[in-house]
Amino acid sequence: MGNCCSDEAGHGGAHPVGPAAAKAAQAASAAADRFLRSRGAGASTQIELSLSASNLGDQEYFPKSNPMVVVYSKRKDGPLEEIGRSEVTLNSLNPSWMTKISVQYQFEVLQPLVFQVFDIDPQLHDVSEKMLKLEEQQFLGEATCLLSEVVTKRDRLLTLKLGVSEHNLPNPSKFGELTVQAEESAGSKAIMEMVFRCSDLEIKDLLTKSDPFLLISRISDSGMPVPICKTEVRKNDLNPRWKPVILNLQQIGSKENPLIIECFNFSSNGKHDLVGKIVKSVAELENMYHRQNGEHFFVPASNAHECHSKEVLKSQLYVEKYVESNRHTFLDYISAGCQLNFMVGVDFTASNGNPRLPDSLHYIDPSGRPNVYQKAILEIGDVLQYYDPAKRFPSWGFGARPIDGPVSHCFNLNGSTYQPEVDGIQGIMSAYISALRNVSLAGPTLFGQLIGTAMAIASQSLADNQQKYFILLIVTDGVVTDFQETIDAIIRASDFPMSIIVIGVGGADFKEMEFLDPNKGEKLESSTGRVASRDMIQFAPMKDVQGSGVSTVQSLLAEIPGQFMTYMRTREIQTVSI
Repeated sequence: MGNCCSDEAGHGGAHPVGPAAAKAAQAASAAADRFLRSRGAGASTQIELSLSASNLGDQEYFPKSNPMVVVYSKRKDGPLEEIGRSEVTLNSLNPSWMTKISVQYQFEVLQPLVFQVFDIDPQLHDVSEKMLKLEEQQFLGEATCLLSEVVTKRDRLLTLKLGVSEHNLPNPSKFGELTVQAEESAGSKAIMEMVFRCSDLEIKDLLTKSDPFLLISRISDSGMPVPICKTEVRKNDLNPRWKPVILNLQQIGSKENPLIIECFNFSSNGKHDLVGKIVKSVAELENMYHRQNGEHFFVPASNAHECHSKEVLKSQLYVEKYVESNRHTFLDYISAGCQLNFMVGVDFTASNGNPRLPDSLHYIDPSGRPNVYQKAILEIGDVLQYYDPAKRFPSWGFGARPIDGPVSHCFNLNGSTYQPEVDGIQGIMSAYISALRNVSLAGPTLFGQLIGTAMAIASQSLADNQQKYFILLIVTDGVVTDFQETIDAIIRASDFPMSIIVIGVGGADFKEMEFLDPNKGEKLESSTGRVASRDMIQFAPMKDVQGSGVSTVQSLLAEIPGQFMTYMRTREIQTVSI
């Protein structure tokens, strides 16, 4: 979601032709995407929460109340962090607070929210809400939910029962209800589409090709640049014209806010050379479009004594197109009823080791500690399950020999002949453990049949006109041996409403698996010469998943909304009206 290029093909300039050049450009652009993410770009959207309550407290004890609600976020295994307070509503047990609480929605992580309601001492009515000491106020009740539970409702409205945690109330059976309604920031729908081109780029290293791309950043309150968008890489081009760039108002804050537009010369080692930069607001870029005039790039002076000077280049940036419009967002589709359906494929090949032994990747620890397969399923499934109201998840195994049968490269984990679905994430866990007792690990590692089976479900859903998008998680300990069959299946699957996430577990060398991920290799090509209609598969080894901070699993999940939106937009699927 960091890359903000549209699906429209670029034109003009000396862009290379032919399949080899196209593959090289694709790989370079994918590497530039990683450069964007490495500089701190992320995917999120601002949500405003409106809050109201009914039947607060027990009227025998609270005949009058001056309620205020405090909203907290809760990090995993961490303390509560206050993110906002409402105003105090006087003399009401059924308040509708006017203050909206802002929170950043991130698809790829669980975001627990805690709401605490307090009765504020009337003698403190002149005190700012932010200055009130909560420990001195009467506690009226608490409610918790995940932000994803709110935004997945058709009307983005969720009513919660207020309860009690460690607080002591006179009558703990009567707390009332709290209603949470989420509204996406209007700025996330208002978009600006621009086409940039450059003339006479100056590449000072004569031994280096000109493979330019643009990186666009906003300036934070602290004065530091925050990357928000990049173009694709144009191979061997001194007069590039890039695909349309799409920014939304939420990303930039205001059309008057300055943006830094940097032109880099792509390098495969990740150390991209700065060609030049300009600083312009969107309003100024719009004016450049109307006047059809260019802006010269500059480079900051390298001499410390000349820190306020700059070298102006002859290279210029032009705005060839500027259009403002409104577009549907990912959450528009979700709140209109579109569901994300989770599917799982588990590797049961013999290289995992004997499941009865502790050194096996499939070993079930009696202490309850999950193995690497369970960890991967839980981390992905815990996020996706809230986007599927039915929580019926198709689950398969591959590379094993069922009792008295040949090796199967796609069998139902639950042992059913016809129905692969299980109930909930715990249903996947139970079916997985049961399958370990009822199959013999075998091999080889083949993905083709598994992807084809998942694709058939997505195809049938599409034929039935269902509003569903499928995410297939494949967890494997080895490199696939059916390379071409897998590629052919992926390319066919790119035409259907689905994405694929592949996670490698164990100590194998997964370098050869990077062909699955267009962000890490060349564009996939089928045995008939066809390429995928869009990017919809990613790969990461589990060893990169573990650790502190943003995990690779979260990075993989963060790509899903963008893949979803590419599918919807390229097929002109309109489920809601703006």
